[in-house]
Amino acid sequence: MHPSSPRPVVHLELHTGDQARASAFYAKLLCWRPQLIEAGSGSYLALELGGEFGGGIVECGTARPLWLPYVEVGQVEESTEHARRLGASVLLAPRGAGRMAQRRFGAAGRRTRTVAAKAMTIGHGRGTRTARPALTANVPELLEAARQGDDDAFGRLAGPYRGELHAHCYRMLDSVADAEDALQETLLRAWRALPQFEGRSSLRAWLYKIATNACLRAIERRSRRVLPVDYGPAADPHDGPAEPVTEAVWLEPCADERLGLASGLAGPEARYEQREGVELAFIAALQHLPARQRAVLILRDVLGFSARETAAALETTPVSVDSALQRAHKTVDQRLPDQSQQATLRSLGDATLRQVVQRYVTAWERNDVDAVIAMLADDAKMTMPPLPTWYRGREQVAIFLGGGPLARATRWRLIPVRANGQLAFCAYAWDDKTQTFVLHAVNVLTLRGAQIQEITAFLAPDAFRGFDLPANS
Repeated sequence: MHPSSPRPVVHLELHTGDQARASAFYAKLLCWRPQLIEAGSGSYLALELGGEFGGGIVECGTARPLWLPYVEVGQVEESTEHARRLGASVLLAPRGAGRMAQRRFGAAGRRTRTVAAKAMTIGHGRGTRTARPALTANVPELLEAARQGDDDAFGRLAGPYRGELHAHCYRMLDSVADAEDALQETLLRAWRALPQFEGRSSLRAWLYKIATNACLRAIERRSRRVLPVDYGPAADPHDGPAEPVTEAVWLEPCADERLGLASGLAGPEARYEQREGVELAFIAALQHLPARQRAVLILRDVLGFSARETAAALETTPVSVDSALQRAHKTVDQRLPDQSQQATLRSLGDATLRQVVQRYVTAWERNDVDAVIAMLADDAKMTMPPLPTWYRGREQVAIFLGGGPLARATRWRLIPVRANGQLAFCAYAWDDKTQTFVLHAVNVLTLRGAQIQEITAFLAPDAFRGFDLPANS
């Protein structure tokens, strides 16, 4: 490796069970200069390799040393696609130029993977407790192999939980991107800490403990995410929309297939169905809770963990958990509707839902304001993050739609999807320059009976990454 390489390795991280010995060995062998950096409960030896290279040595209890190179590339999307063709498993889809693509190269130099990548890809989109792939060996054997550094064994152990852990991180963080980052951190931390896992709890509970604390750390570094109704008062449609708020303050939607949730309760102690636990109203209500109360409510009422298991995850007492849960109930219950969207969808039945979907698609694609308004409840709302502007009442929404998106200046194409356990549509707008329909918004509907109580139109491109849909149609 040379600094002049068009694809230089700019950072190398060594995971080892003997940090001091590894540091002394490489300092003597290669004249690397280590600098001790305290990081949380552990430490990290940062290295200056010379030639603008950087690296580090992390003590994580692995049975054998494990190098993780980080590769800097000029075109993230092109390089990622090239890596896929060479047989790579992608840890996280790229979200912008300059992001580091993490890979570990095999002996042949053509197969690039990471330990976390294996766990991220096994059971992708099907990570619920009702849809886990059968393990090819029993859990004790896989645990022992993983403790000895077998990353395939770790992937088979952790991979089946990937979907539900991602949903958990999404509930905690209200952001698809942040949830993916927290999931990645969870799997890497679990791999490093696996030698210390003594089996006093189930593997699932242990993984949830790591994921919950990864989310709590993330919450400390960021602001609360909301919907426009919690950001400011309703606006007058005659005034026109305000400028978008581009900071990361908005709740993001997520496609049901990305969350991979089963119907029904996660356990006998759960209070909410799994899909109820990702509805927009529920996710928004969670944001009004302090972080640890949020974690308690999700672990107890959505995931069905006992007070003792929740206390172990948060390193507190069952009494404290029960107290936090009572306070969380008081806050959340005030903000939730009388009936969840899951109950509403079941009461309507498939035939009525198909009619609602068809009426909405037809009205929007025809720019038929009257037809859309006829579907709305009297007190309907329309919100459009990242615009802070929102409208309340059927007449107010009608004025906005008639003078804005449905003013016949734009041709629309809608694709029905499901997001957050609710009816949703990906709205494509015609672009004269490209002569194609371009993804413009994700509209999530909240129903009251067969009427639309709220249209939440997510306009920011960041909101689209939770959906596997083309940018053009």
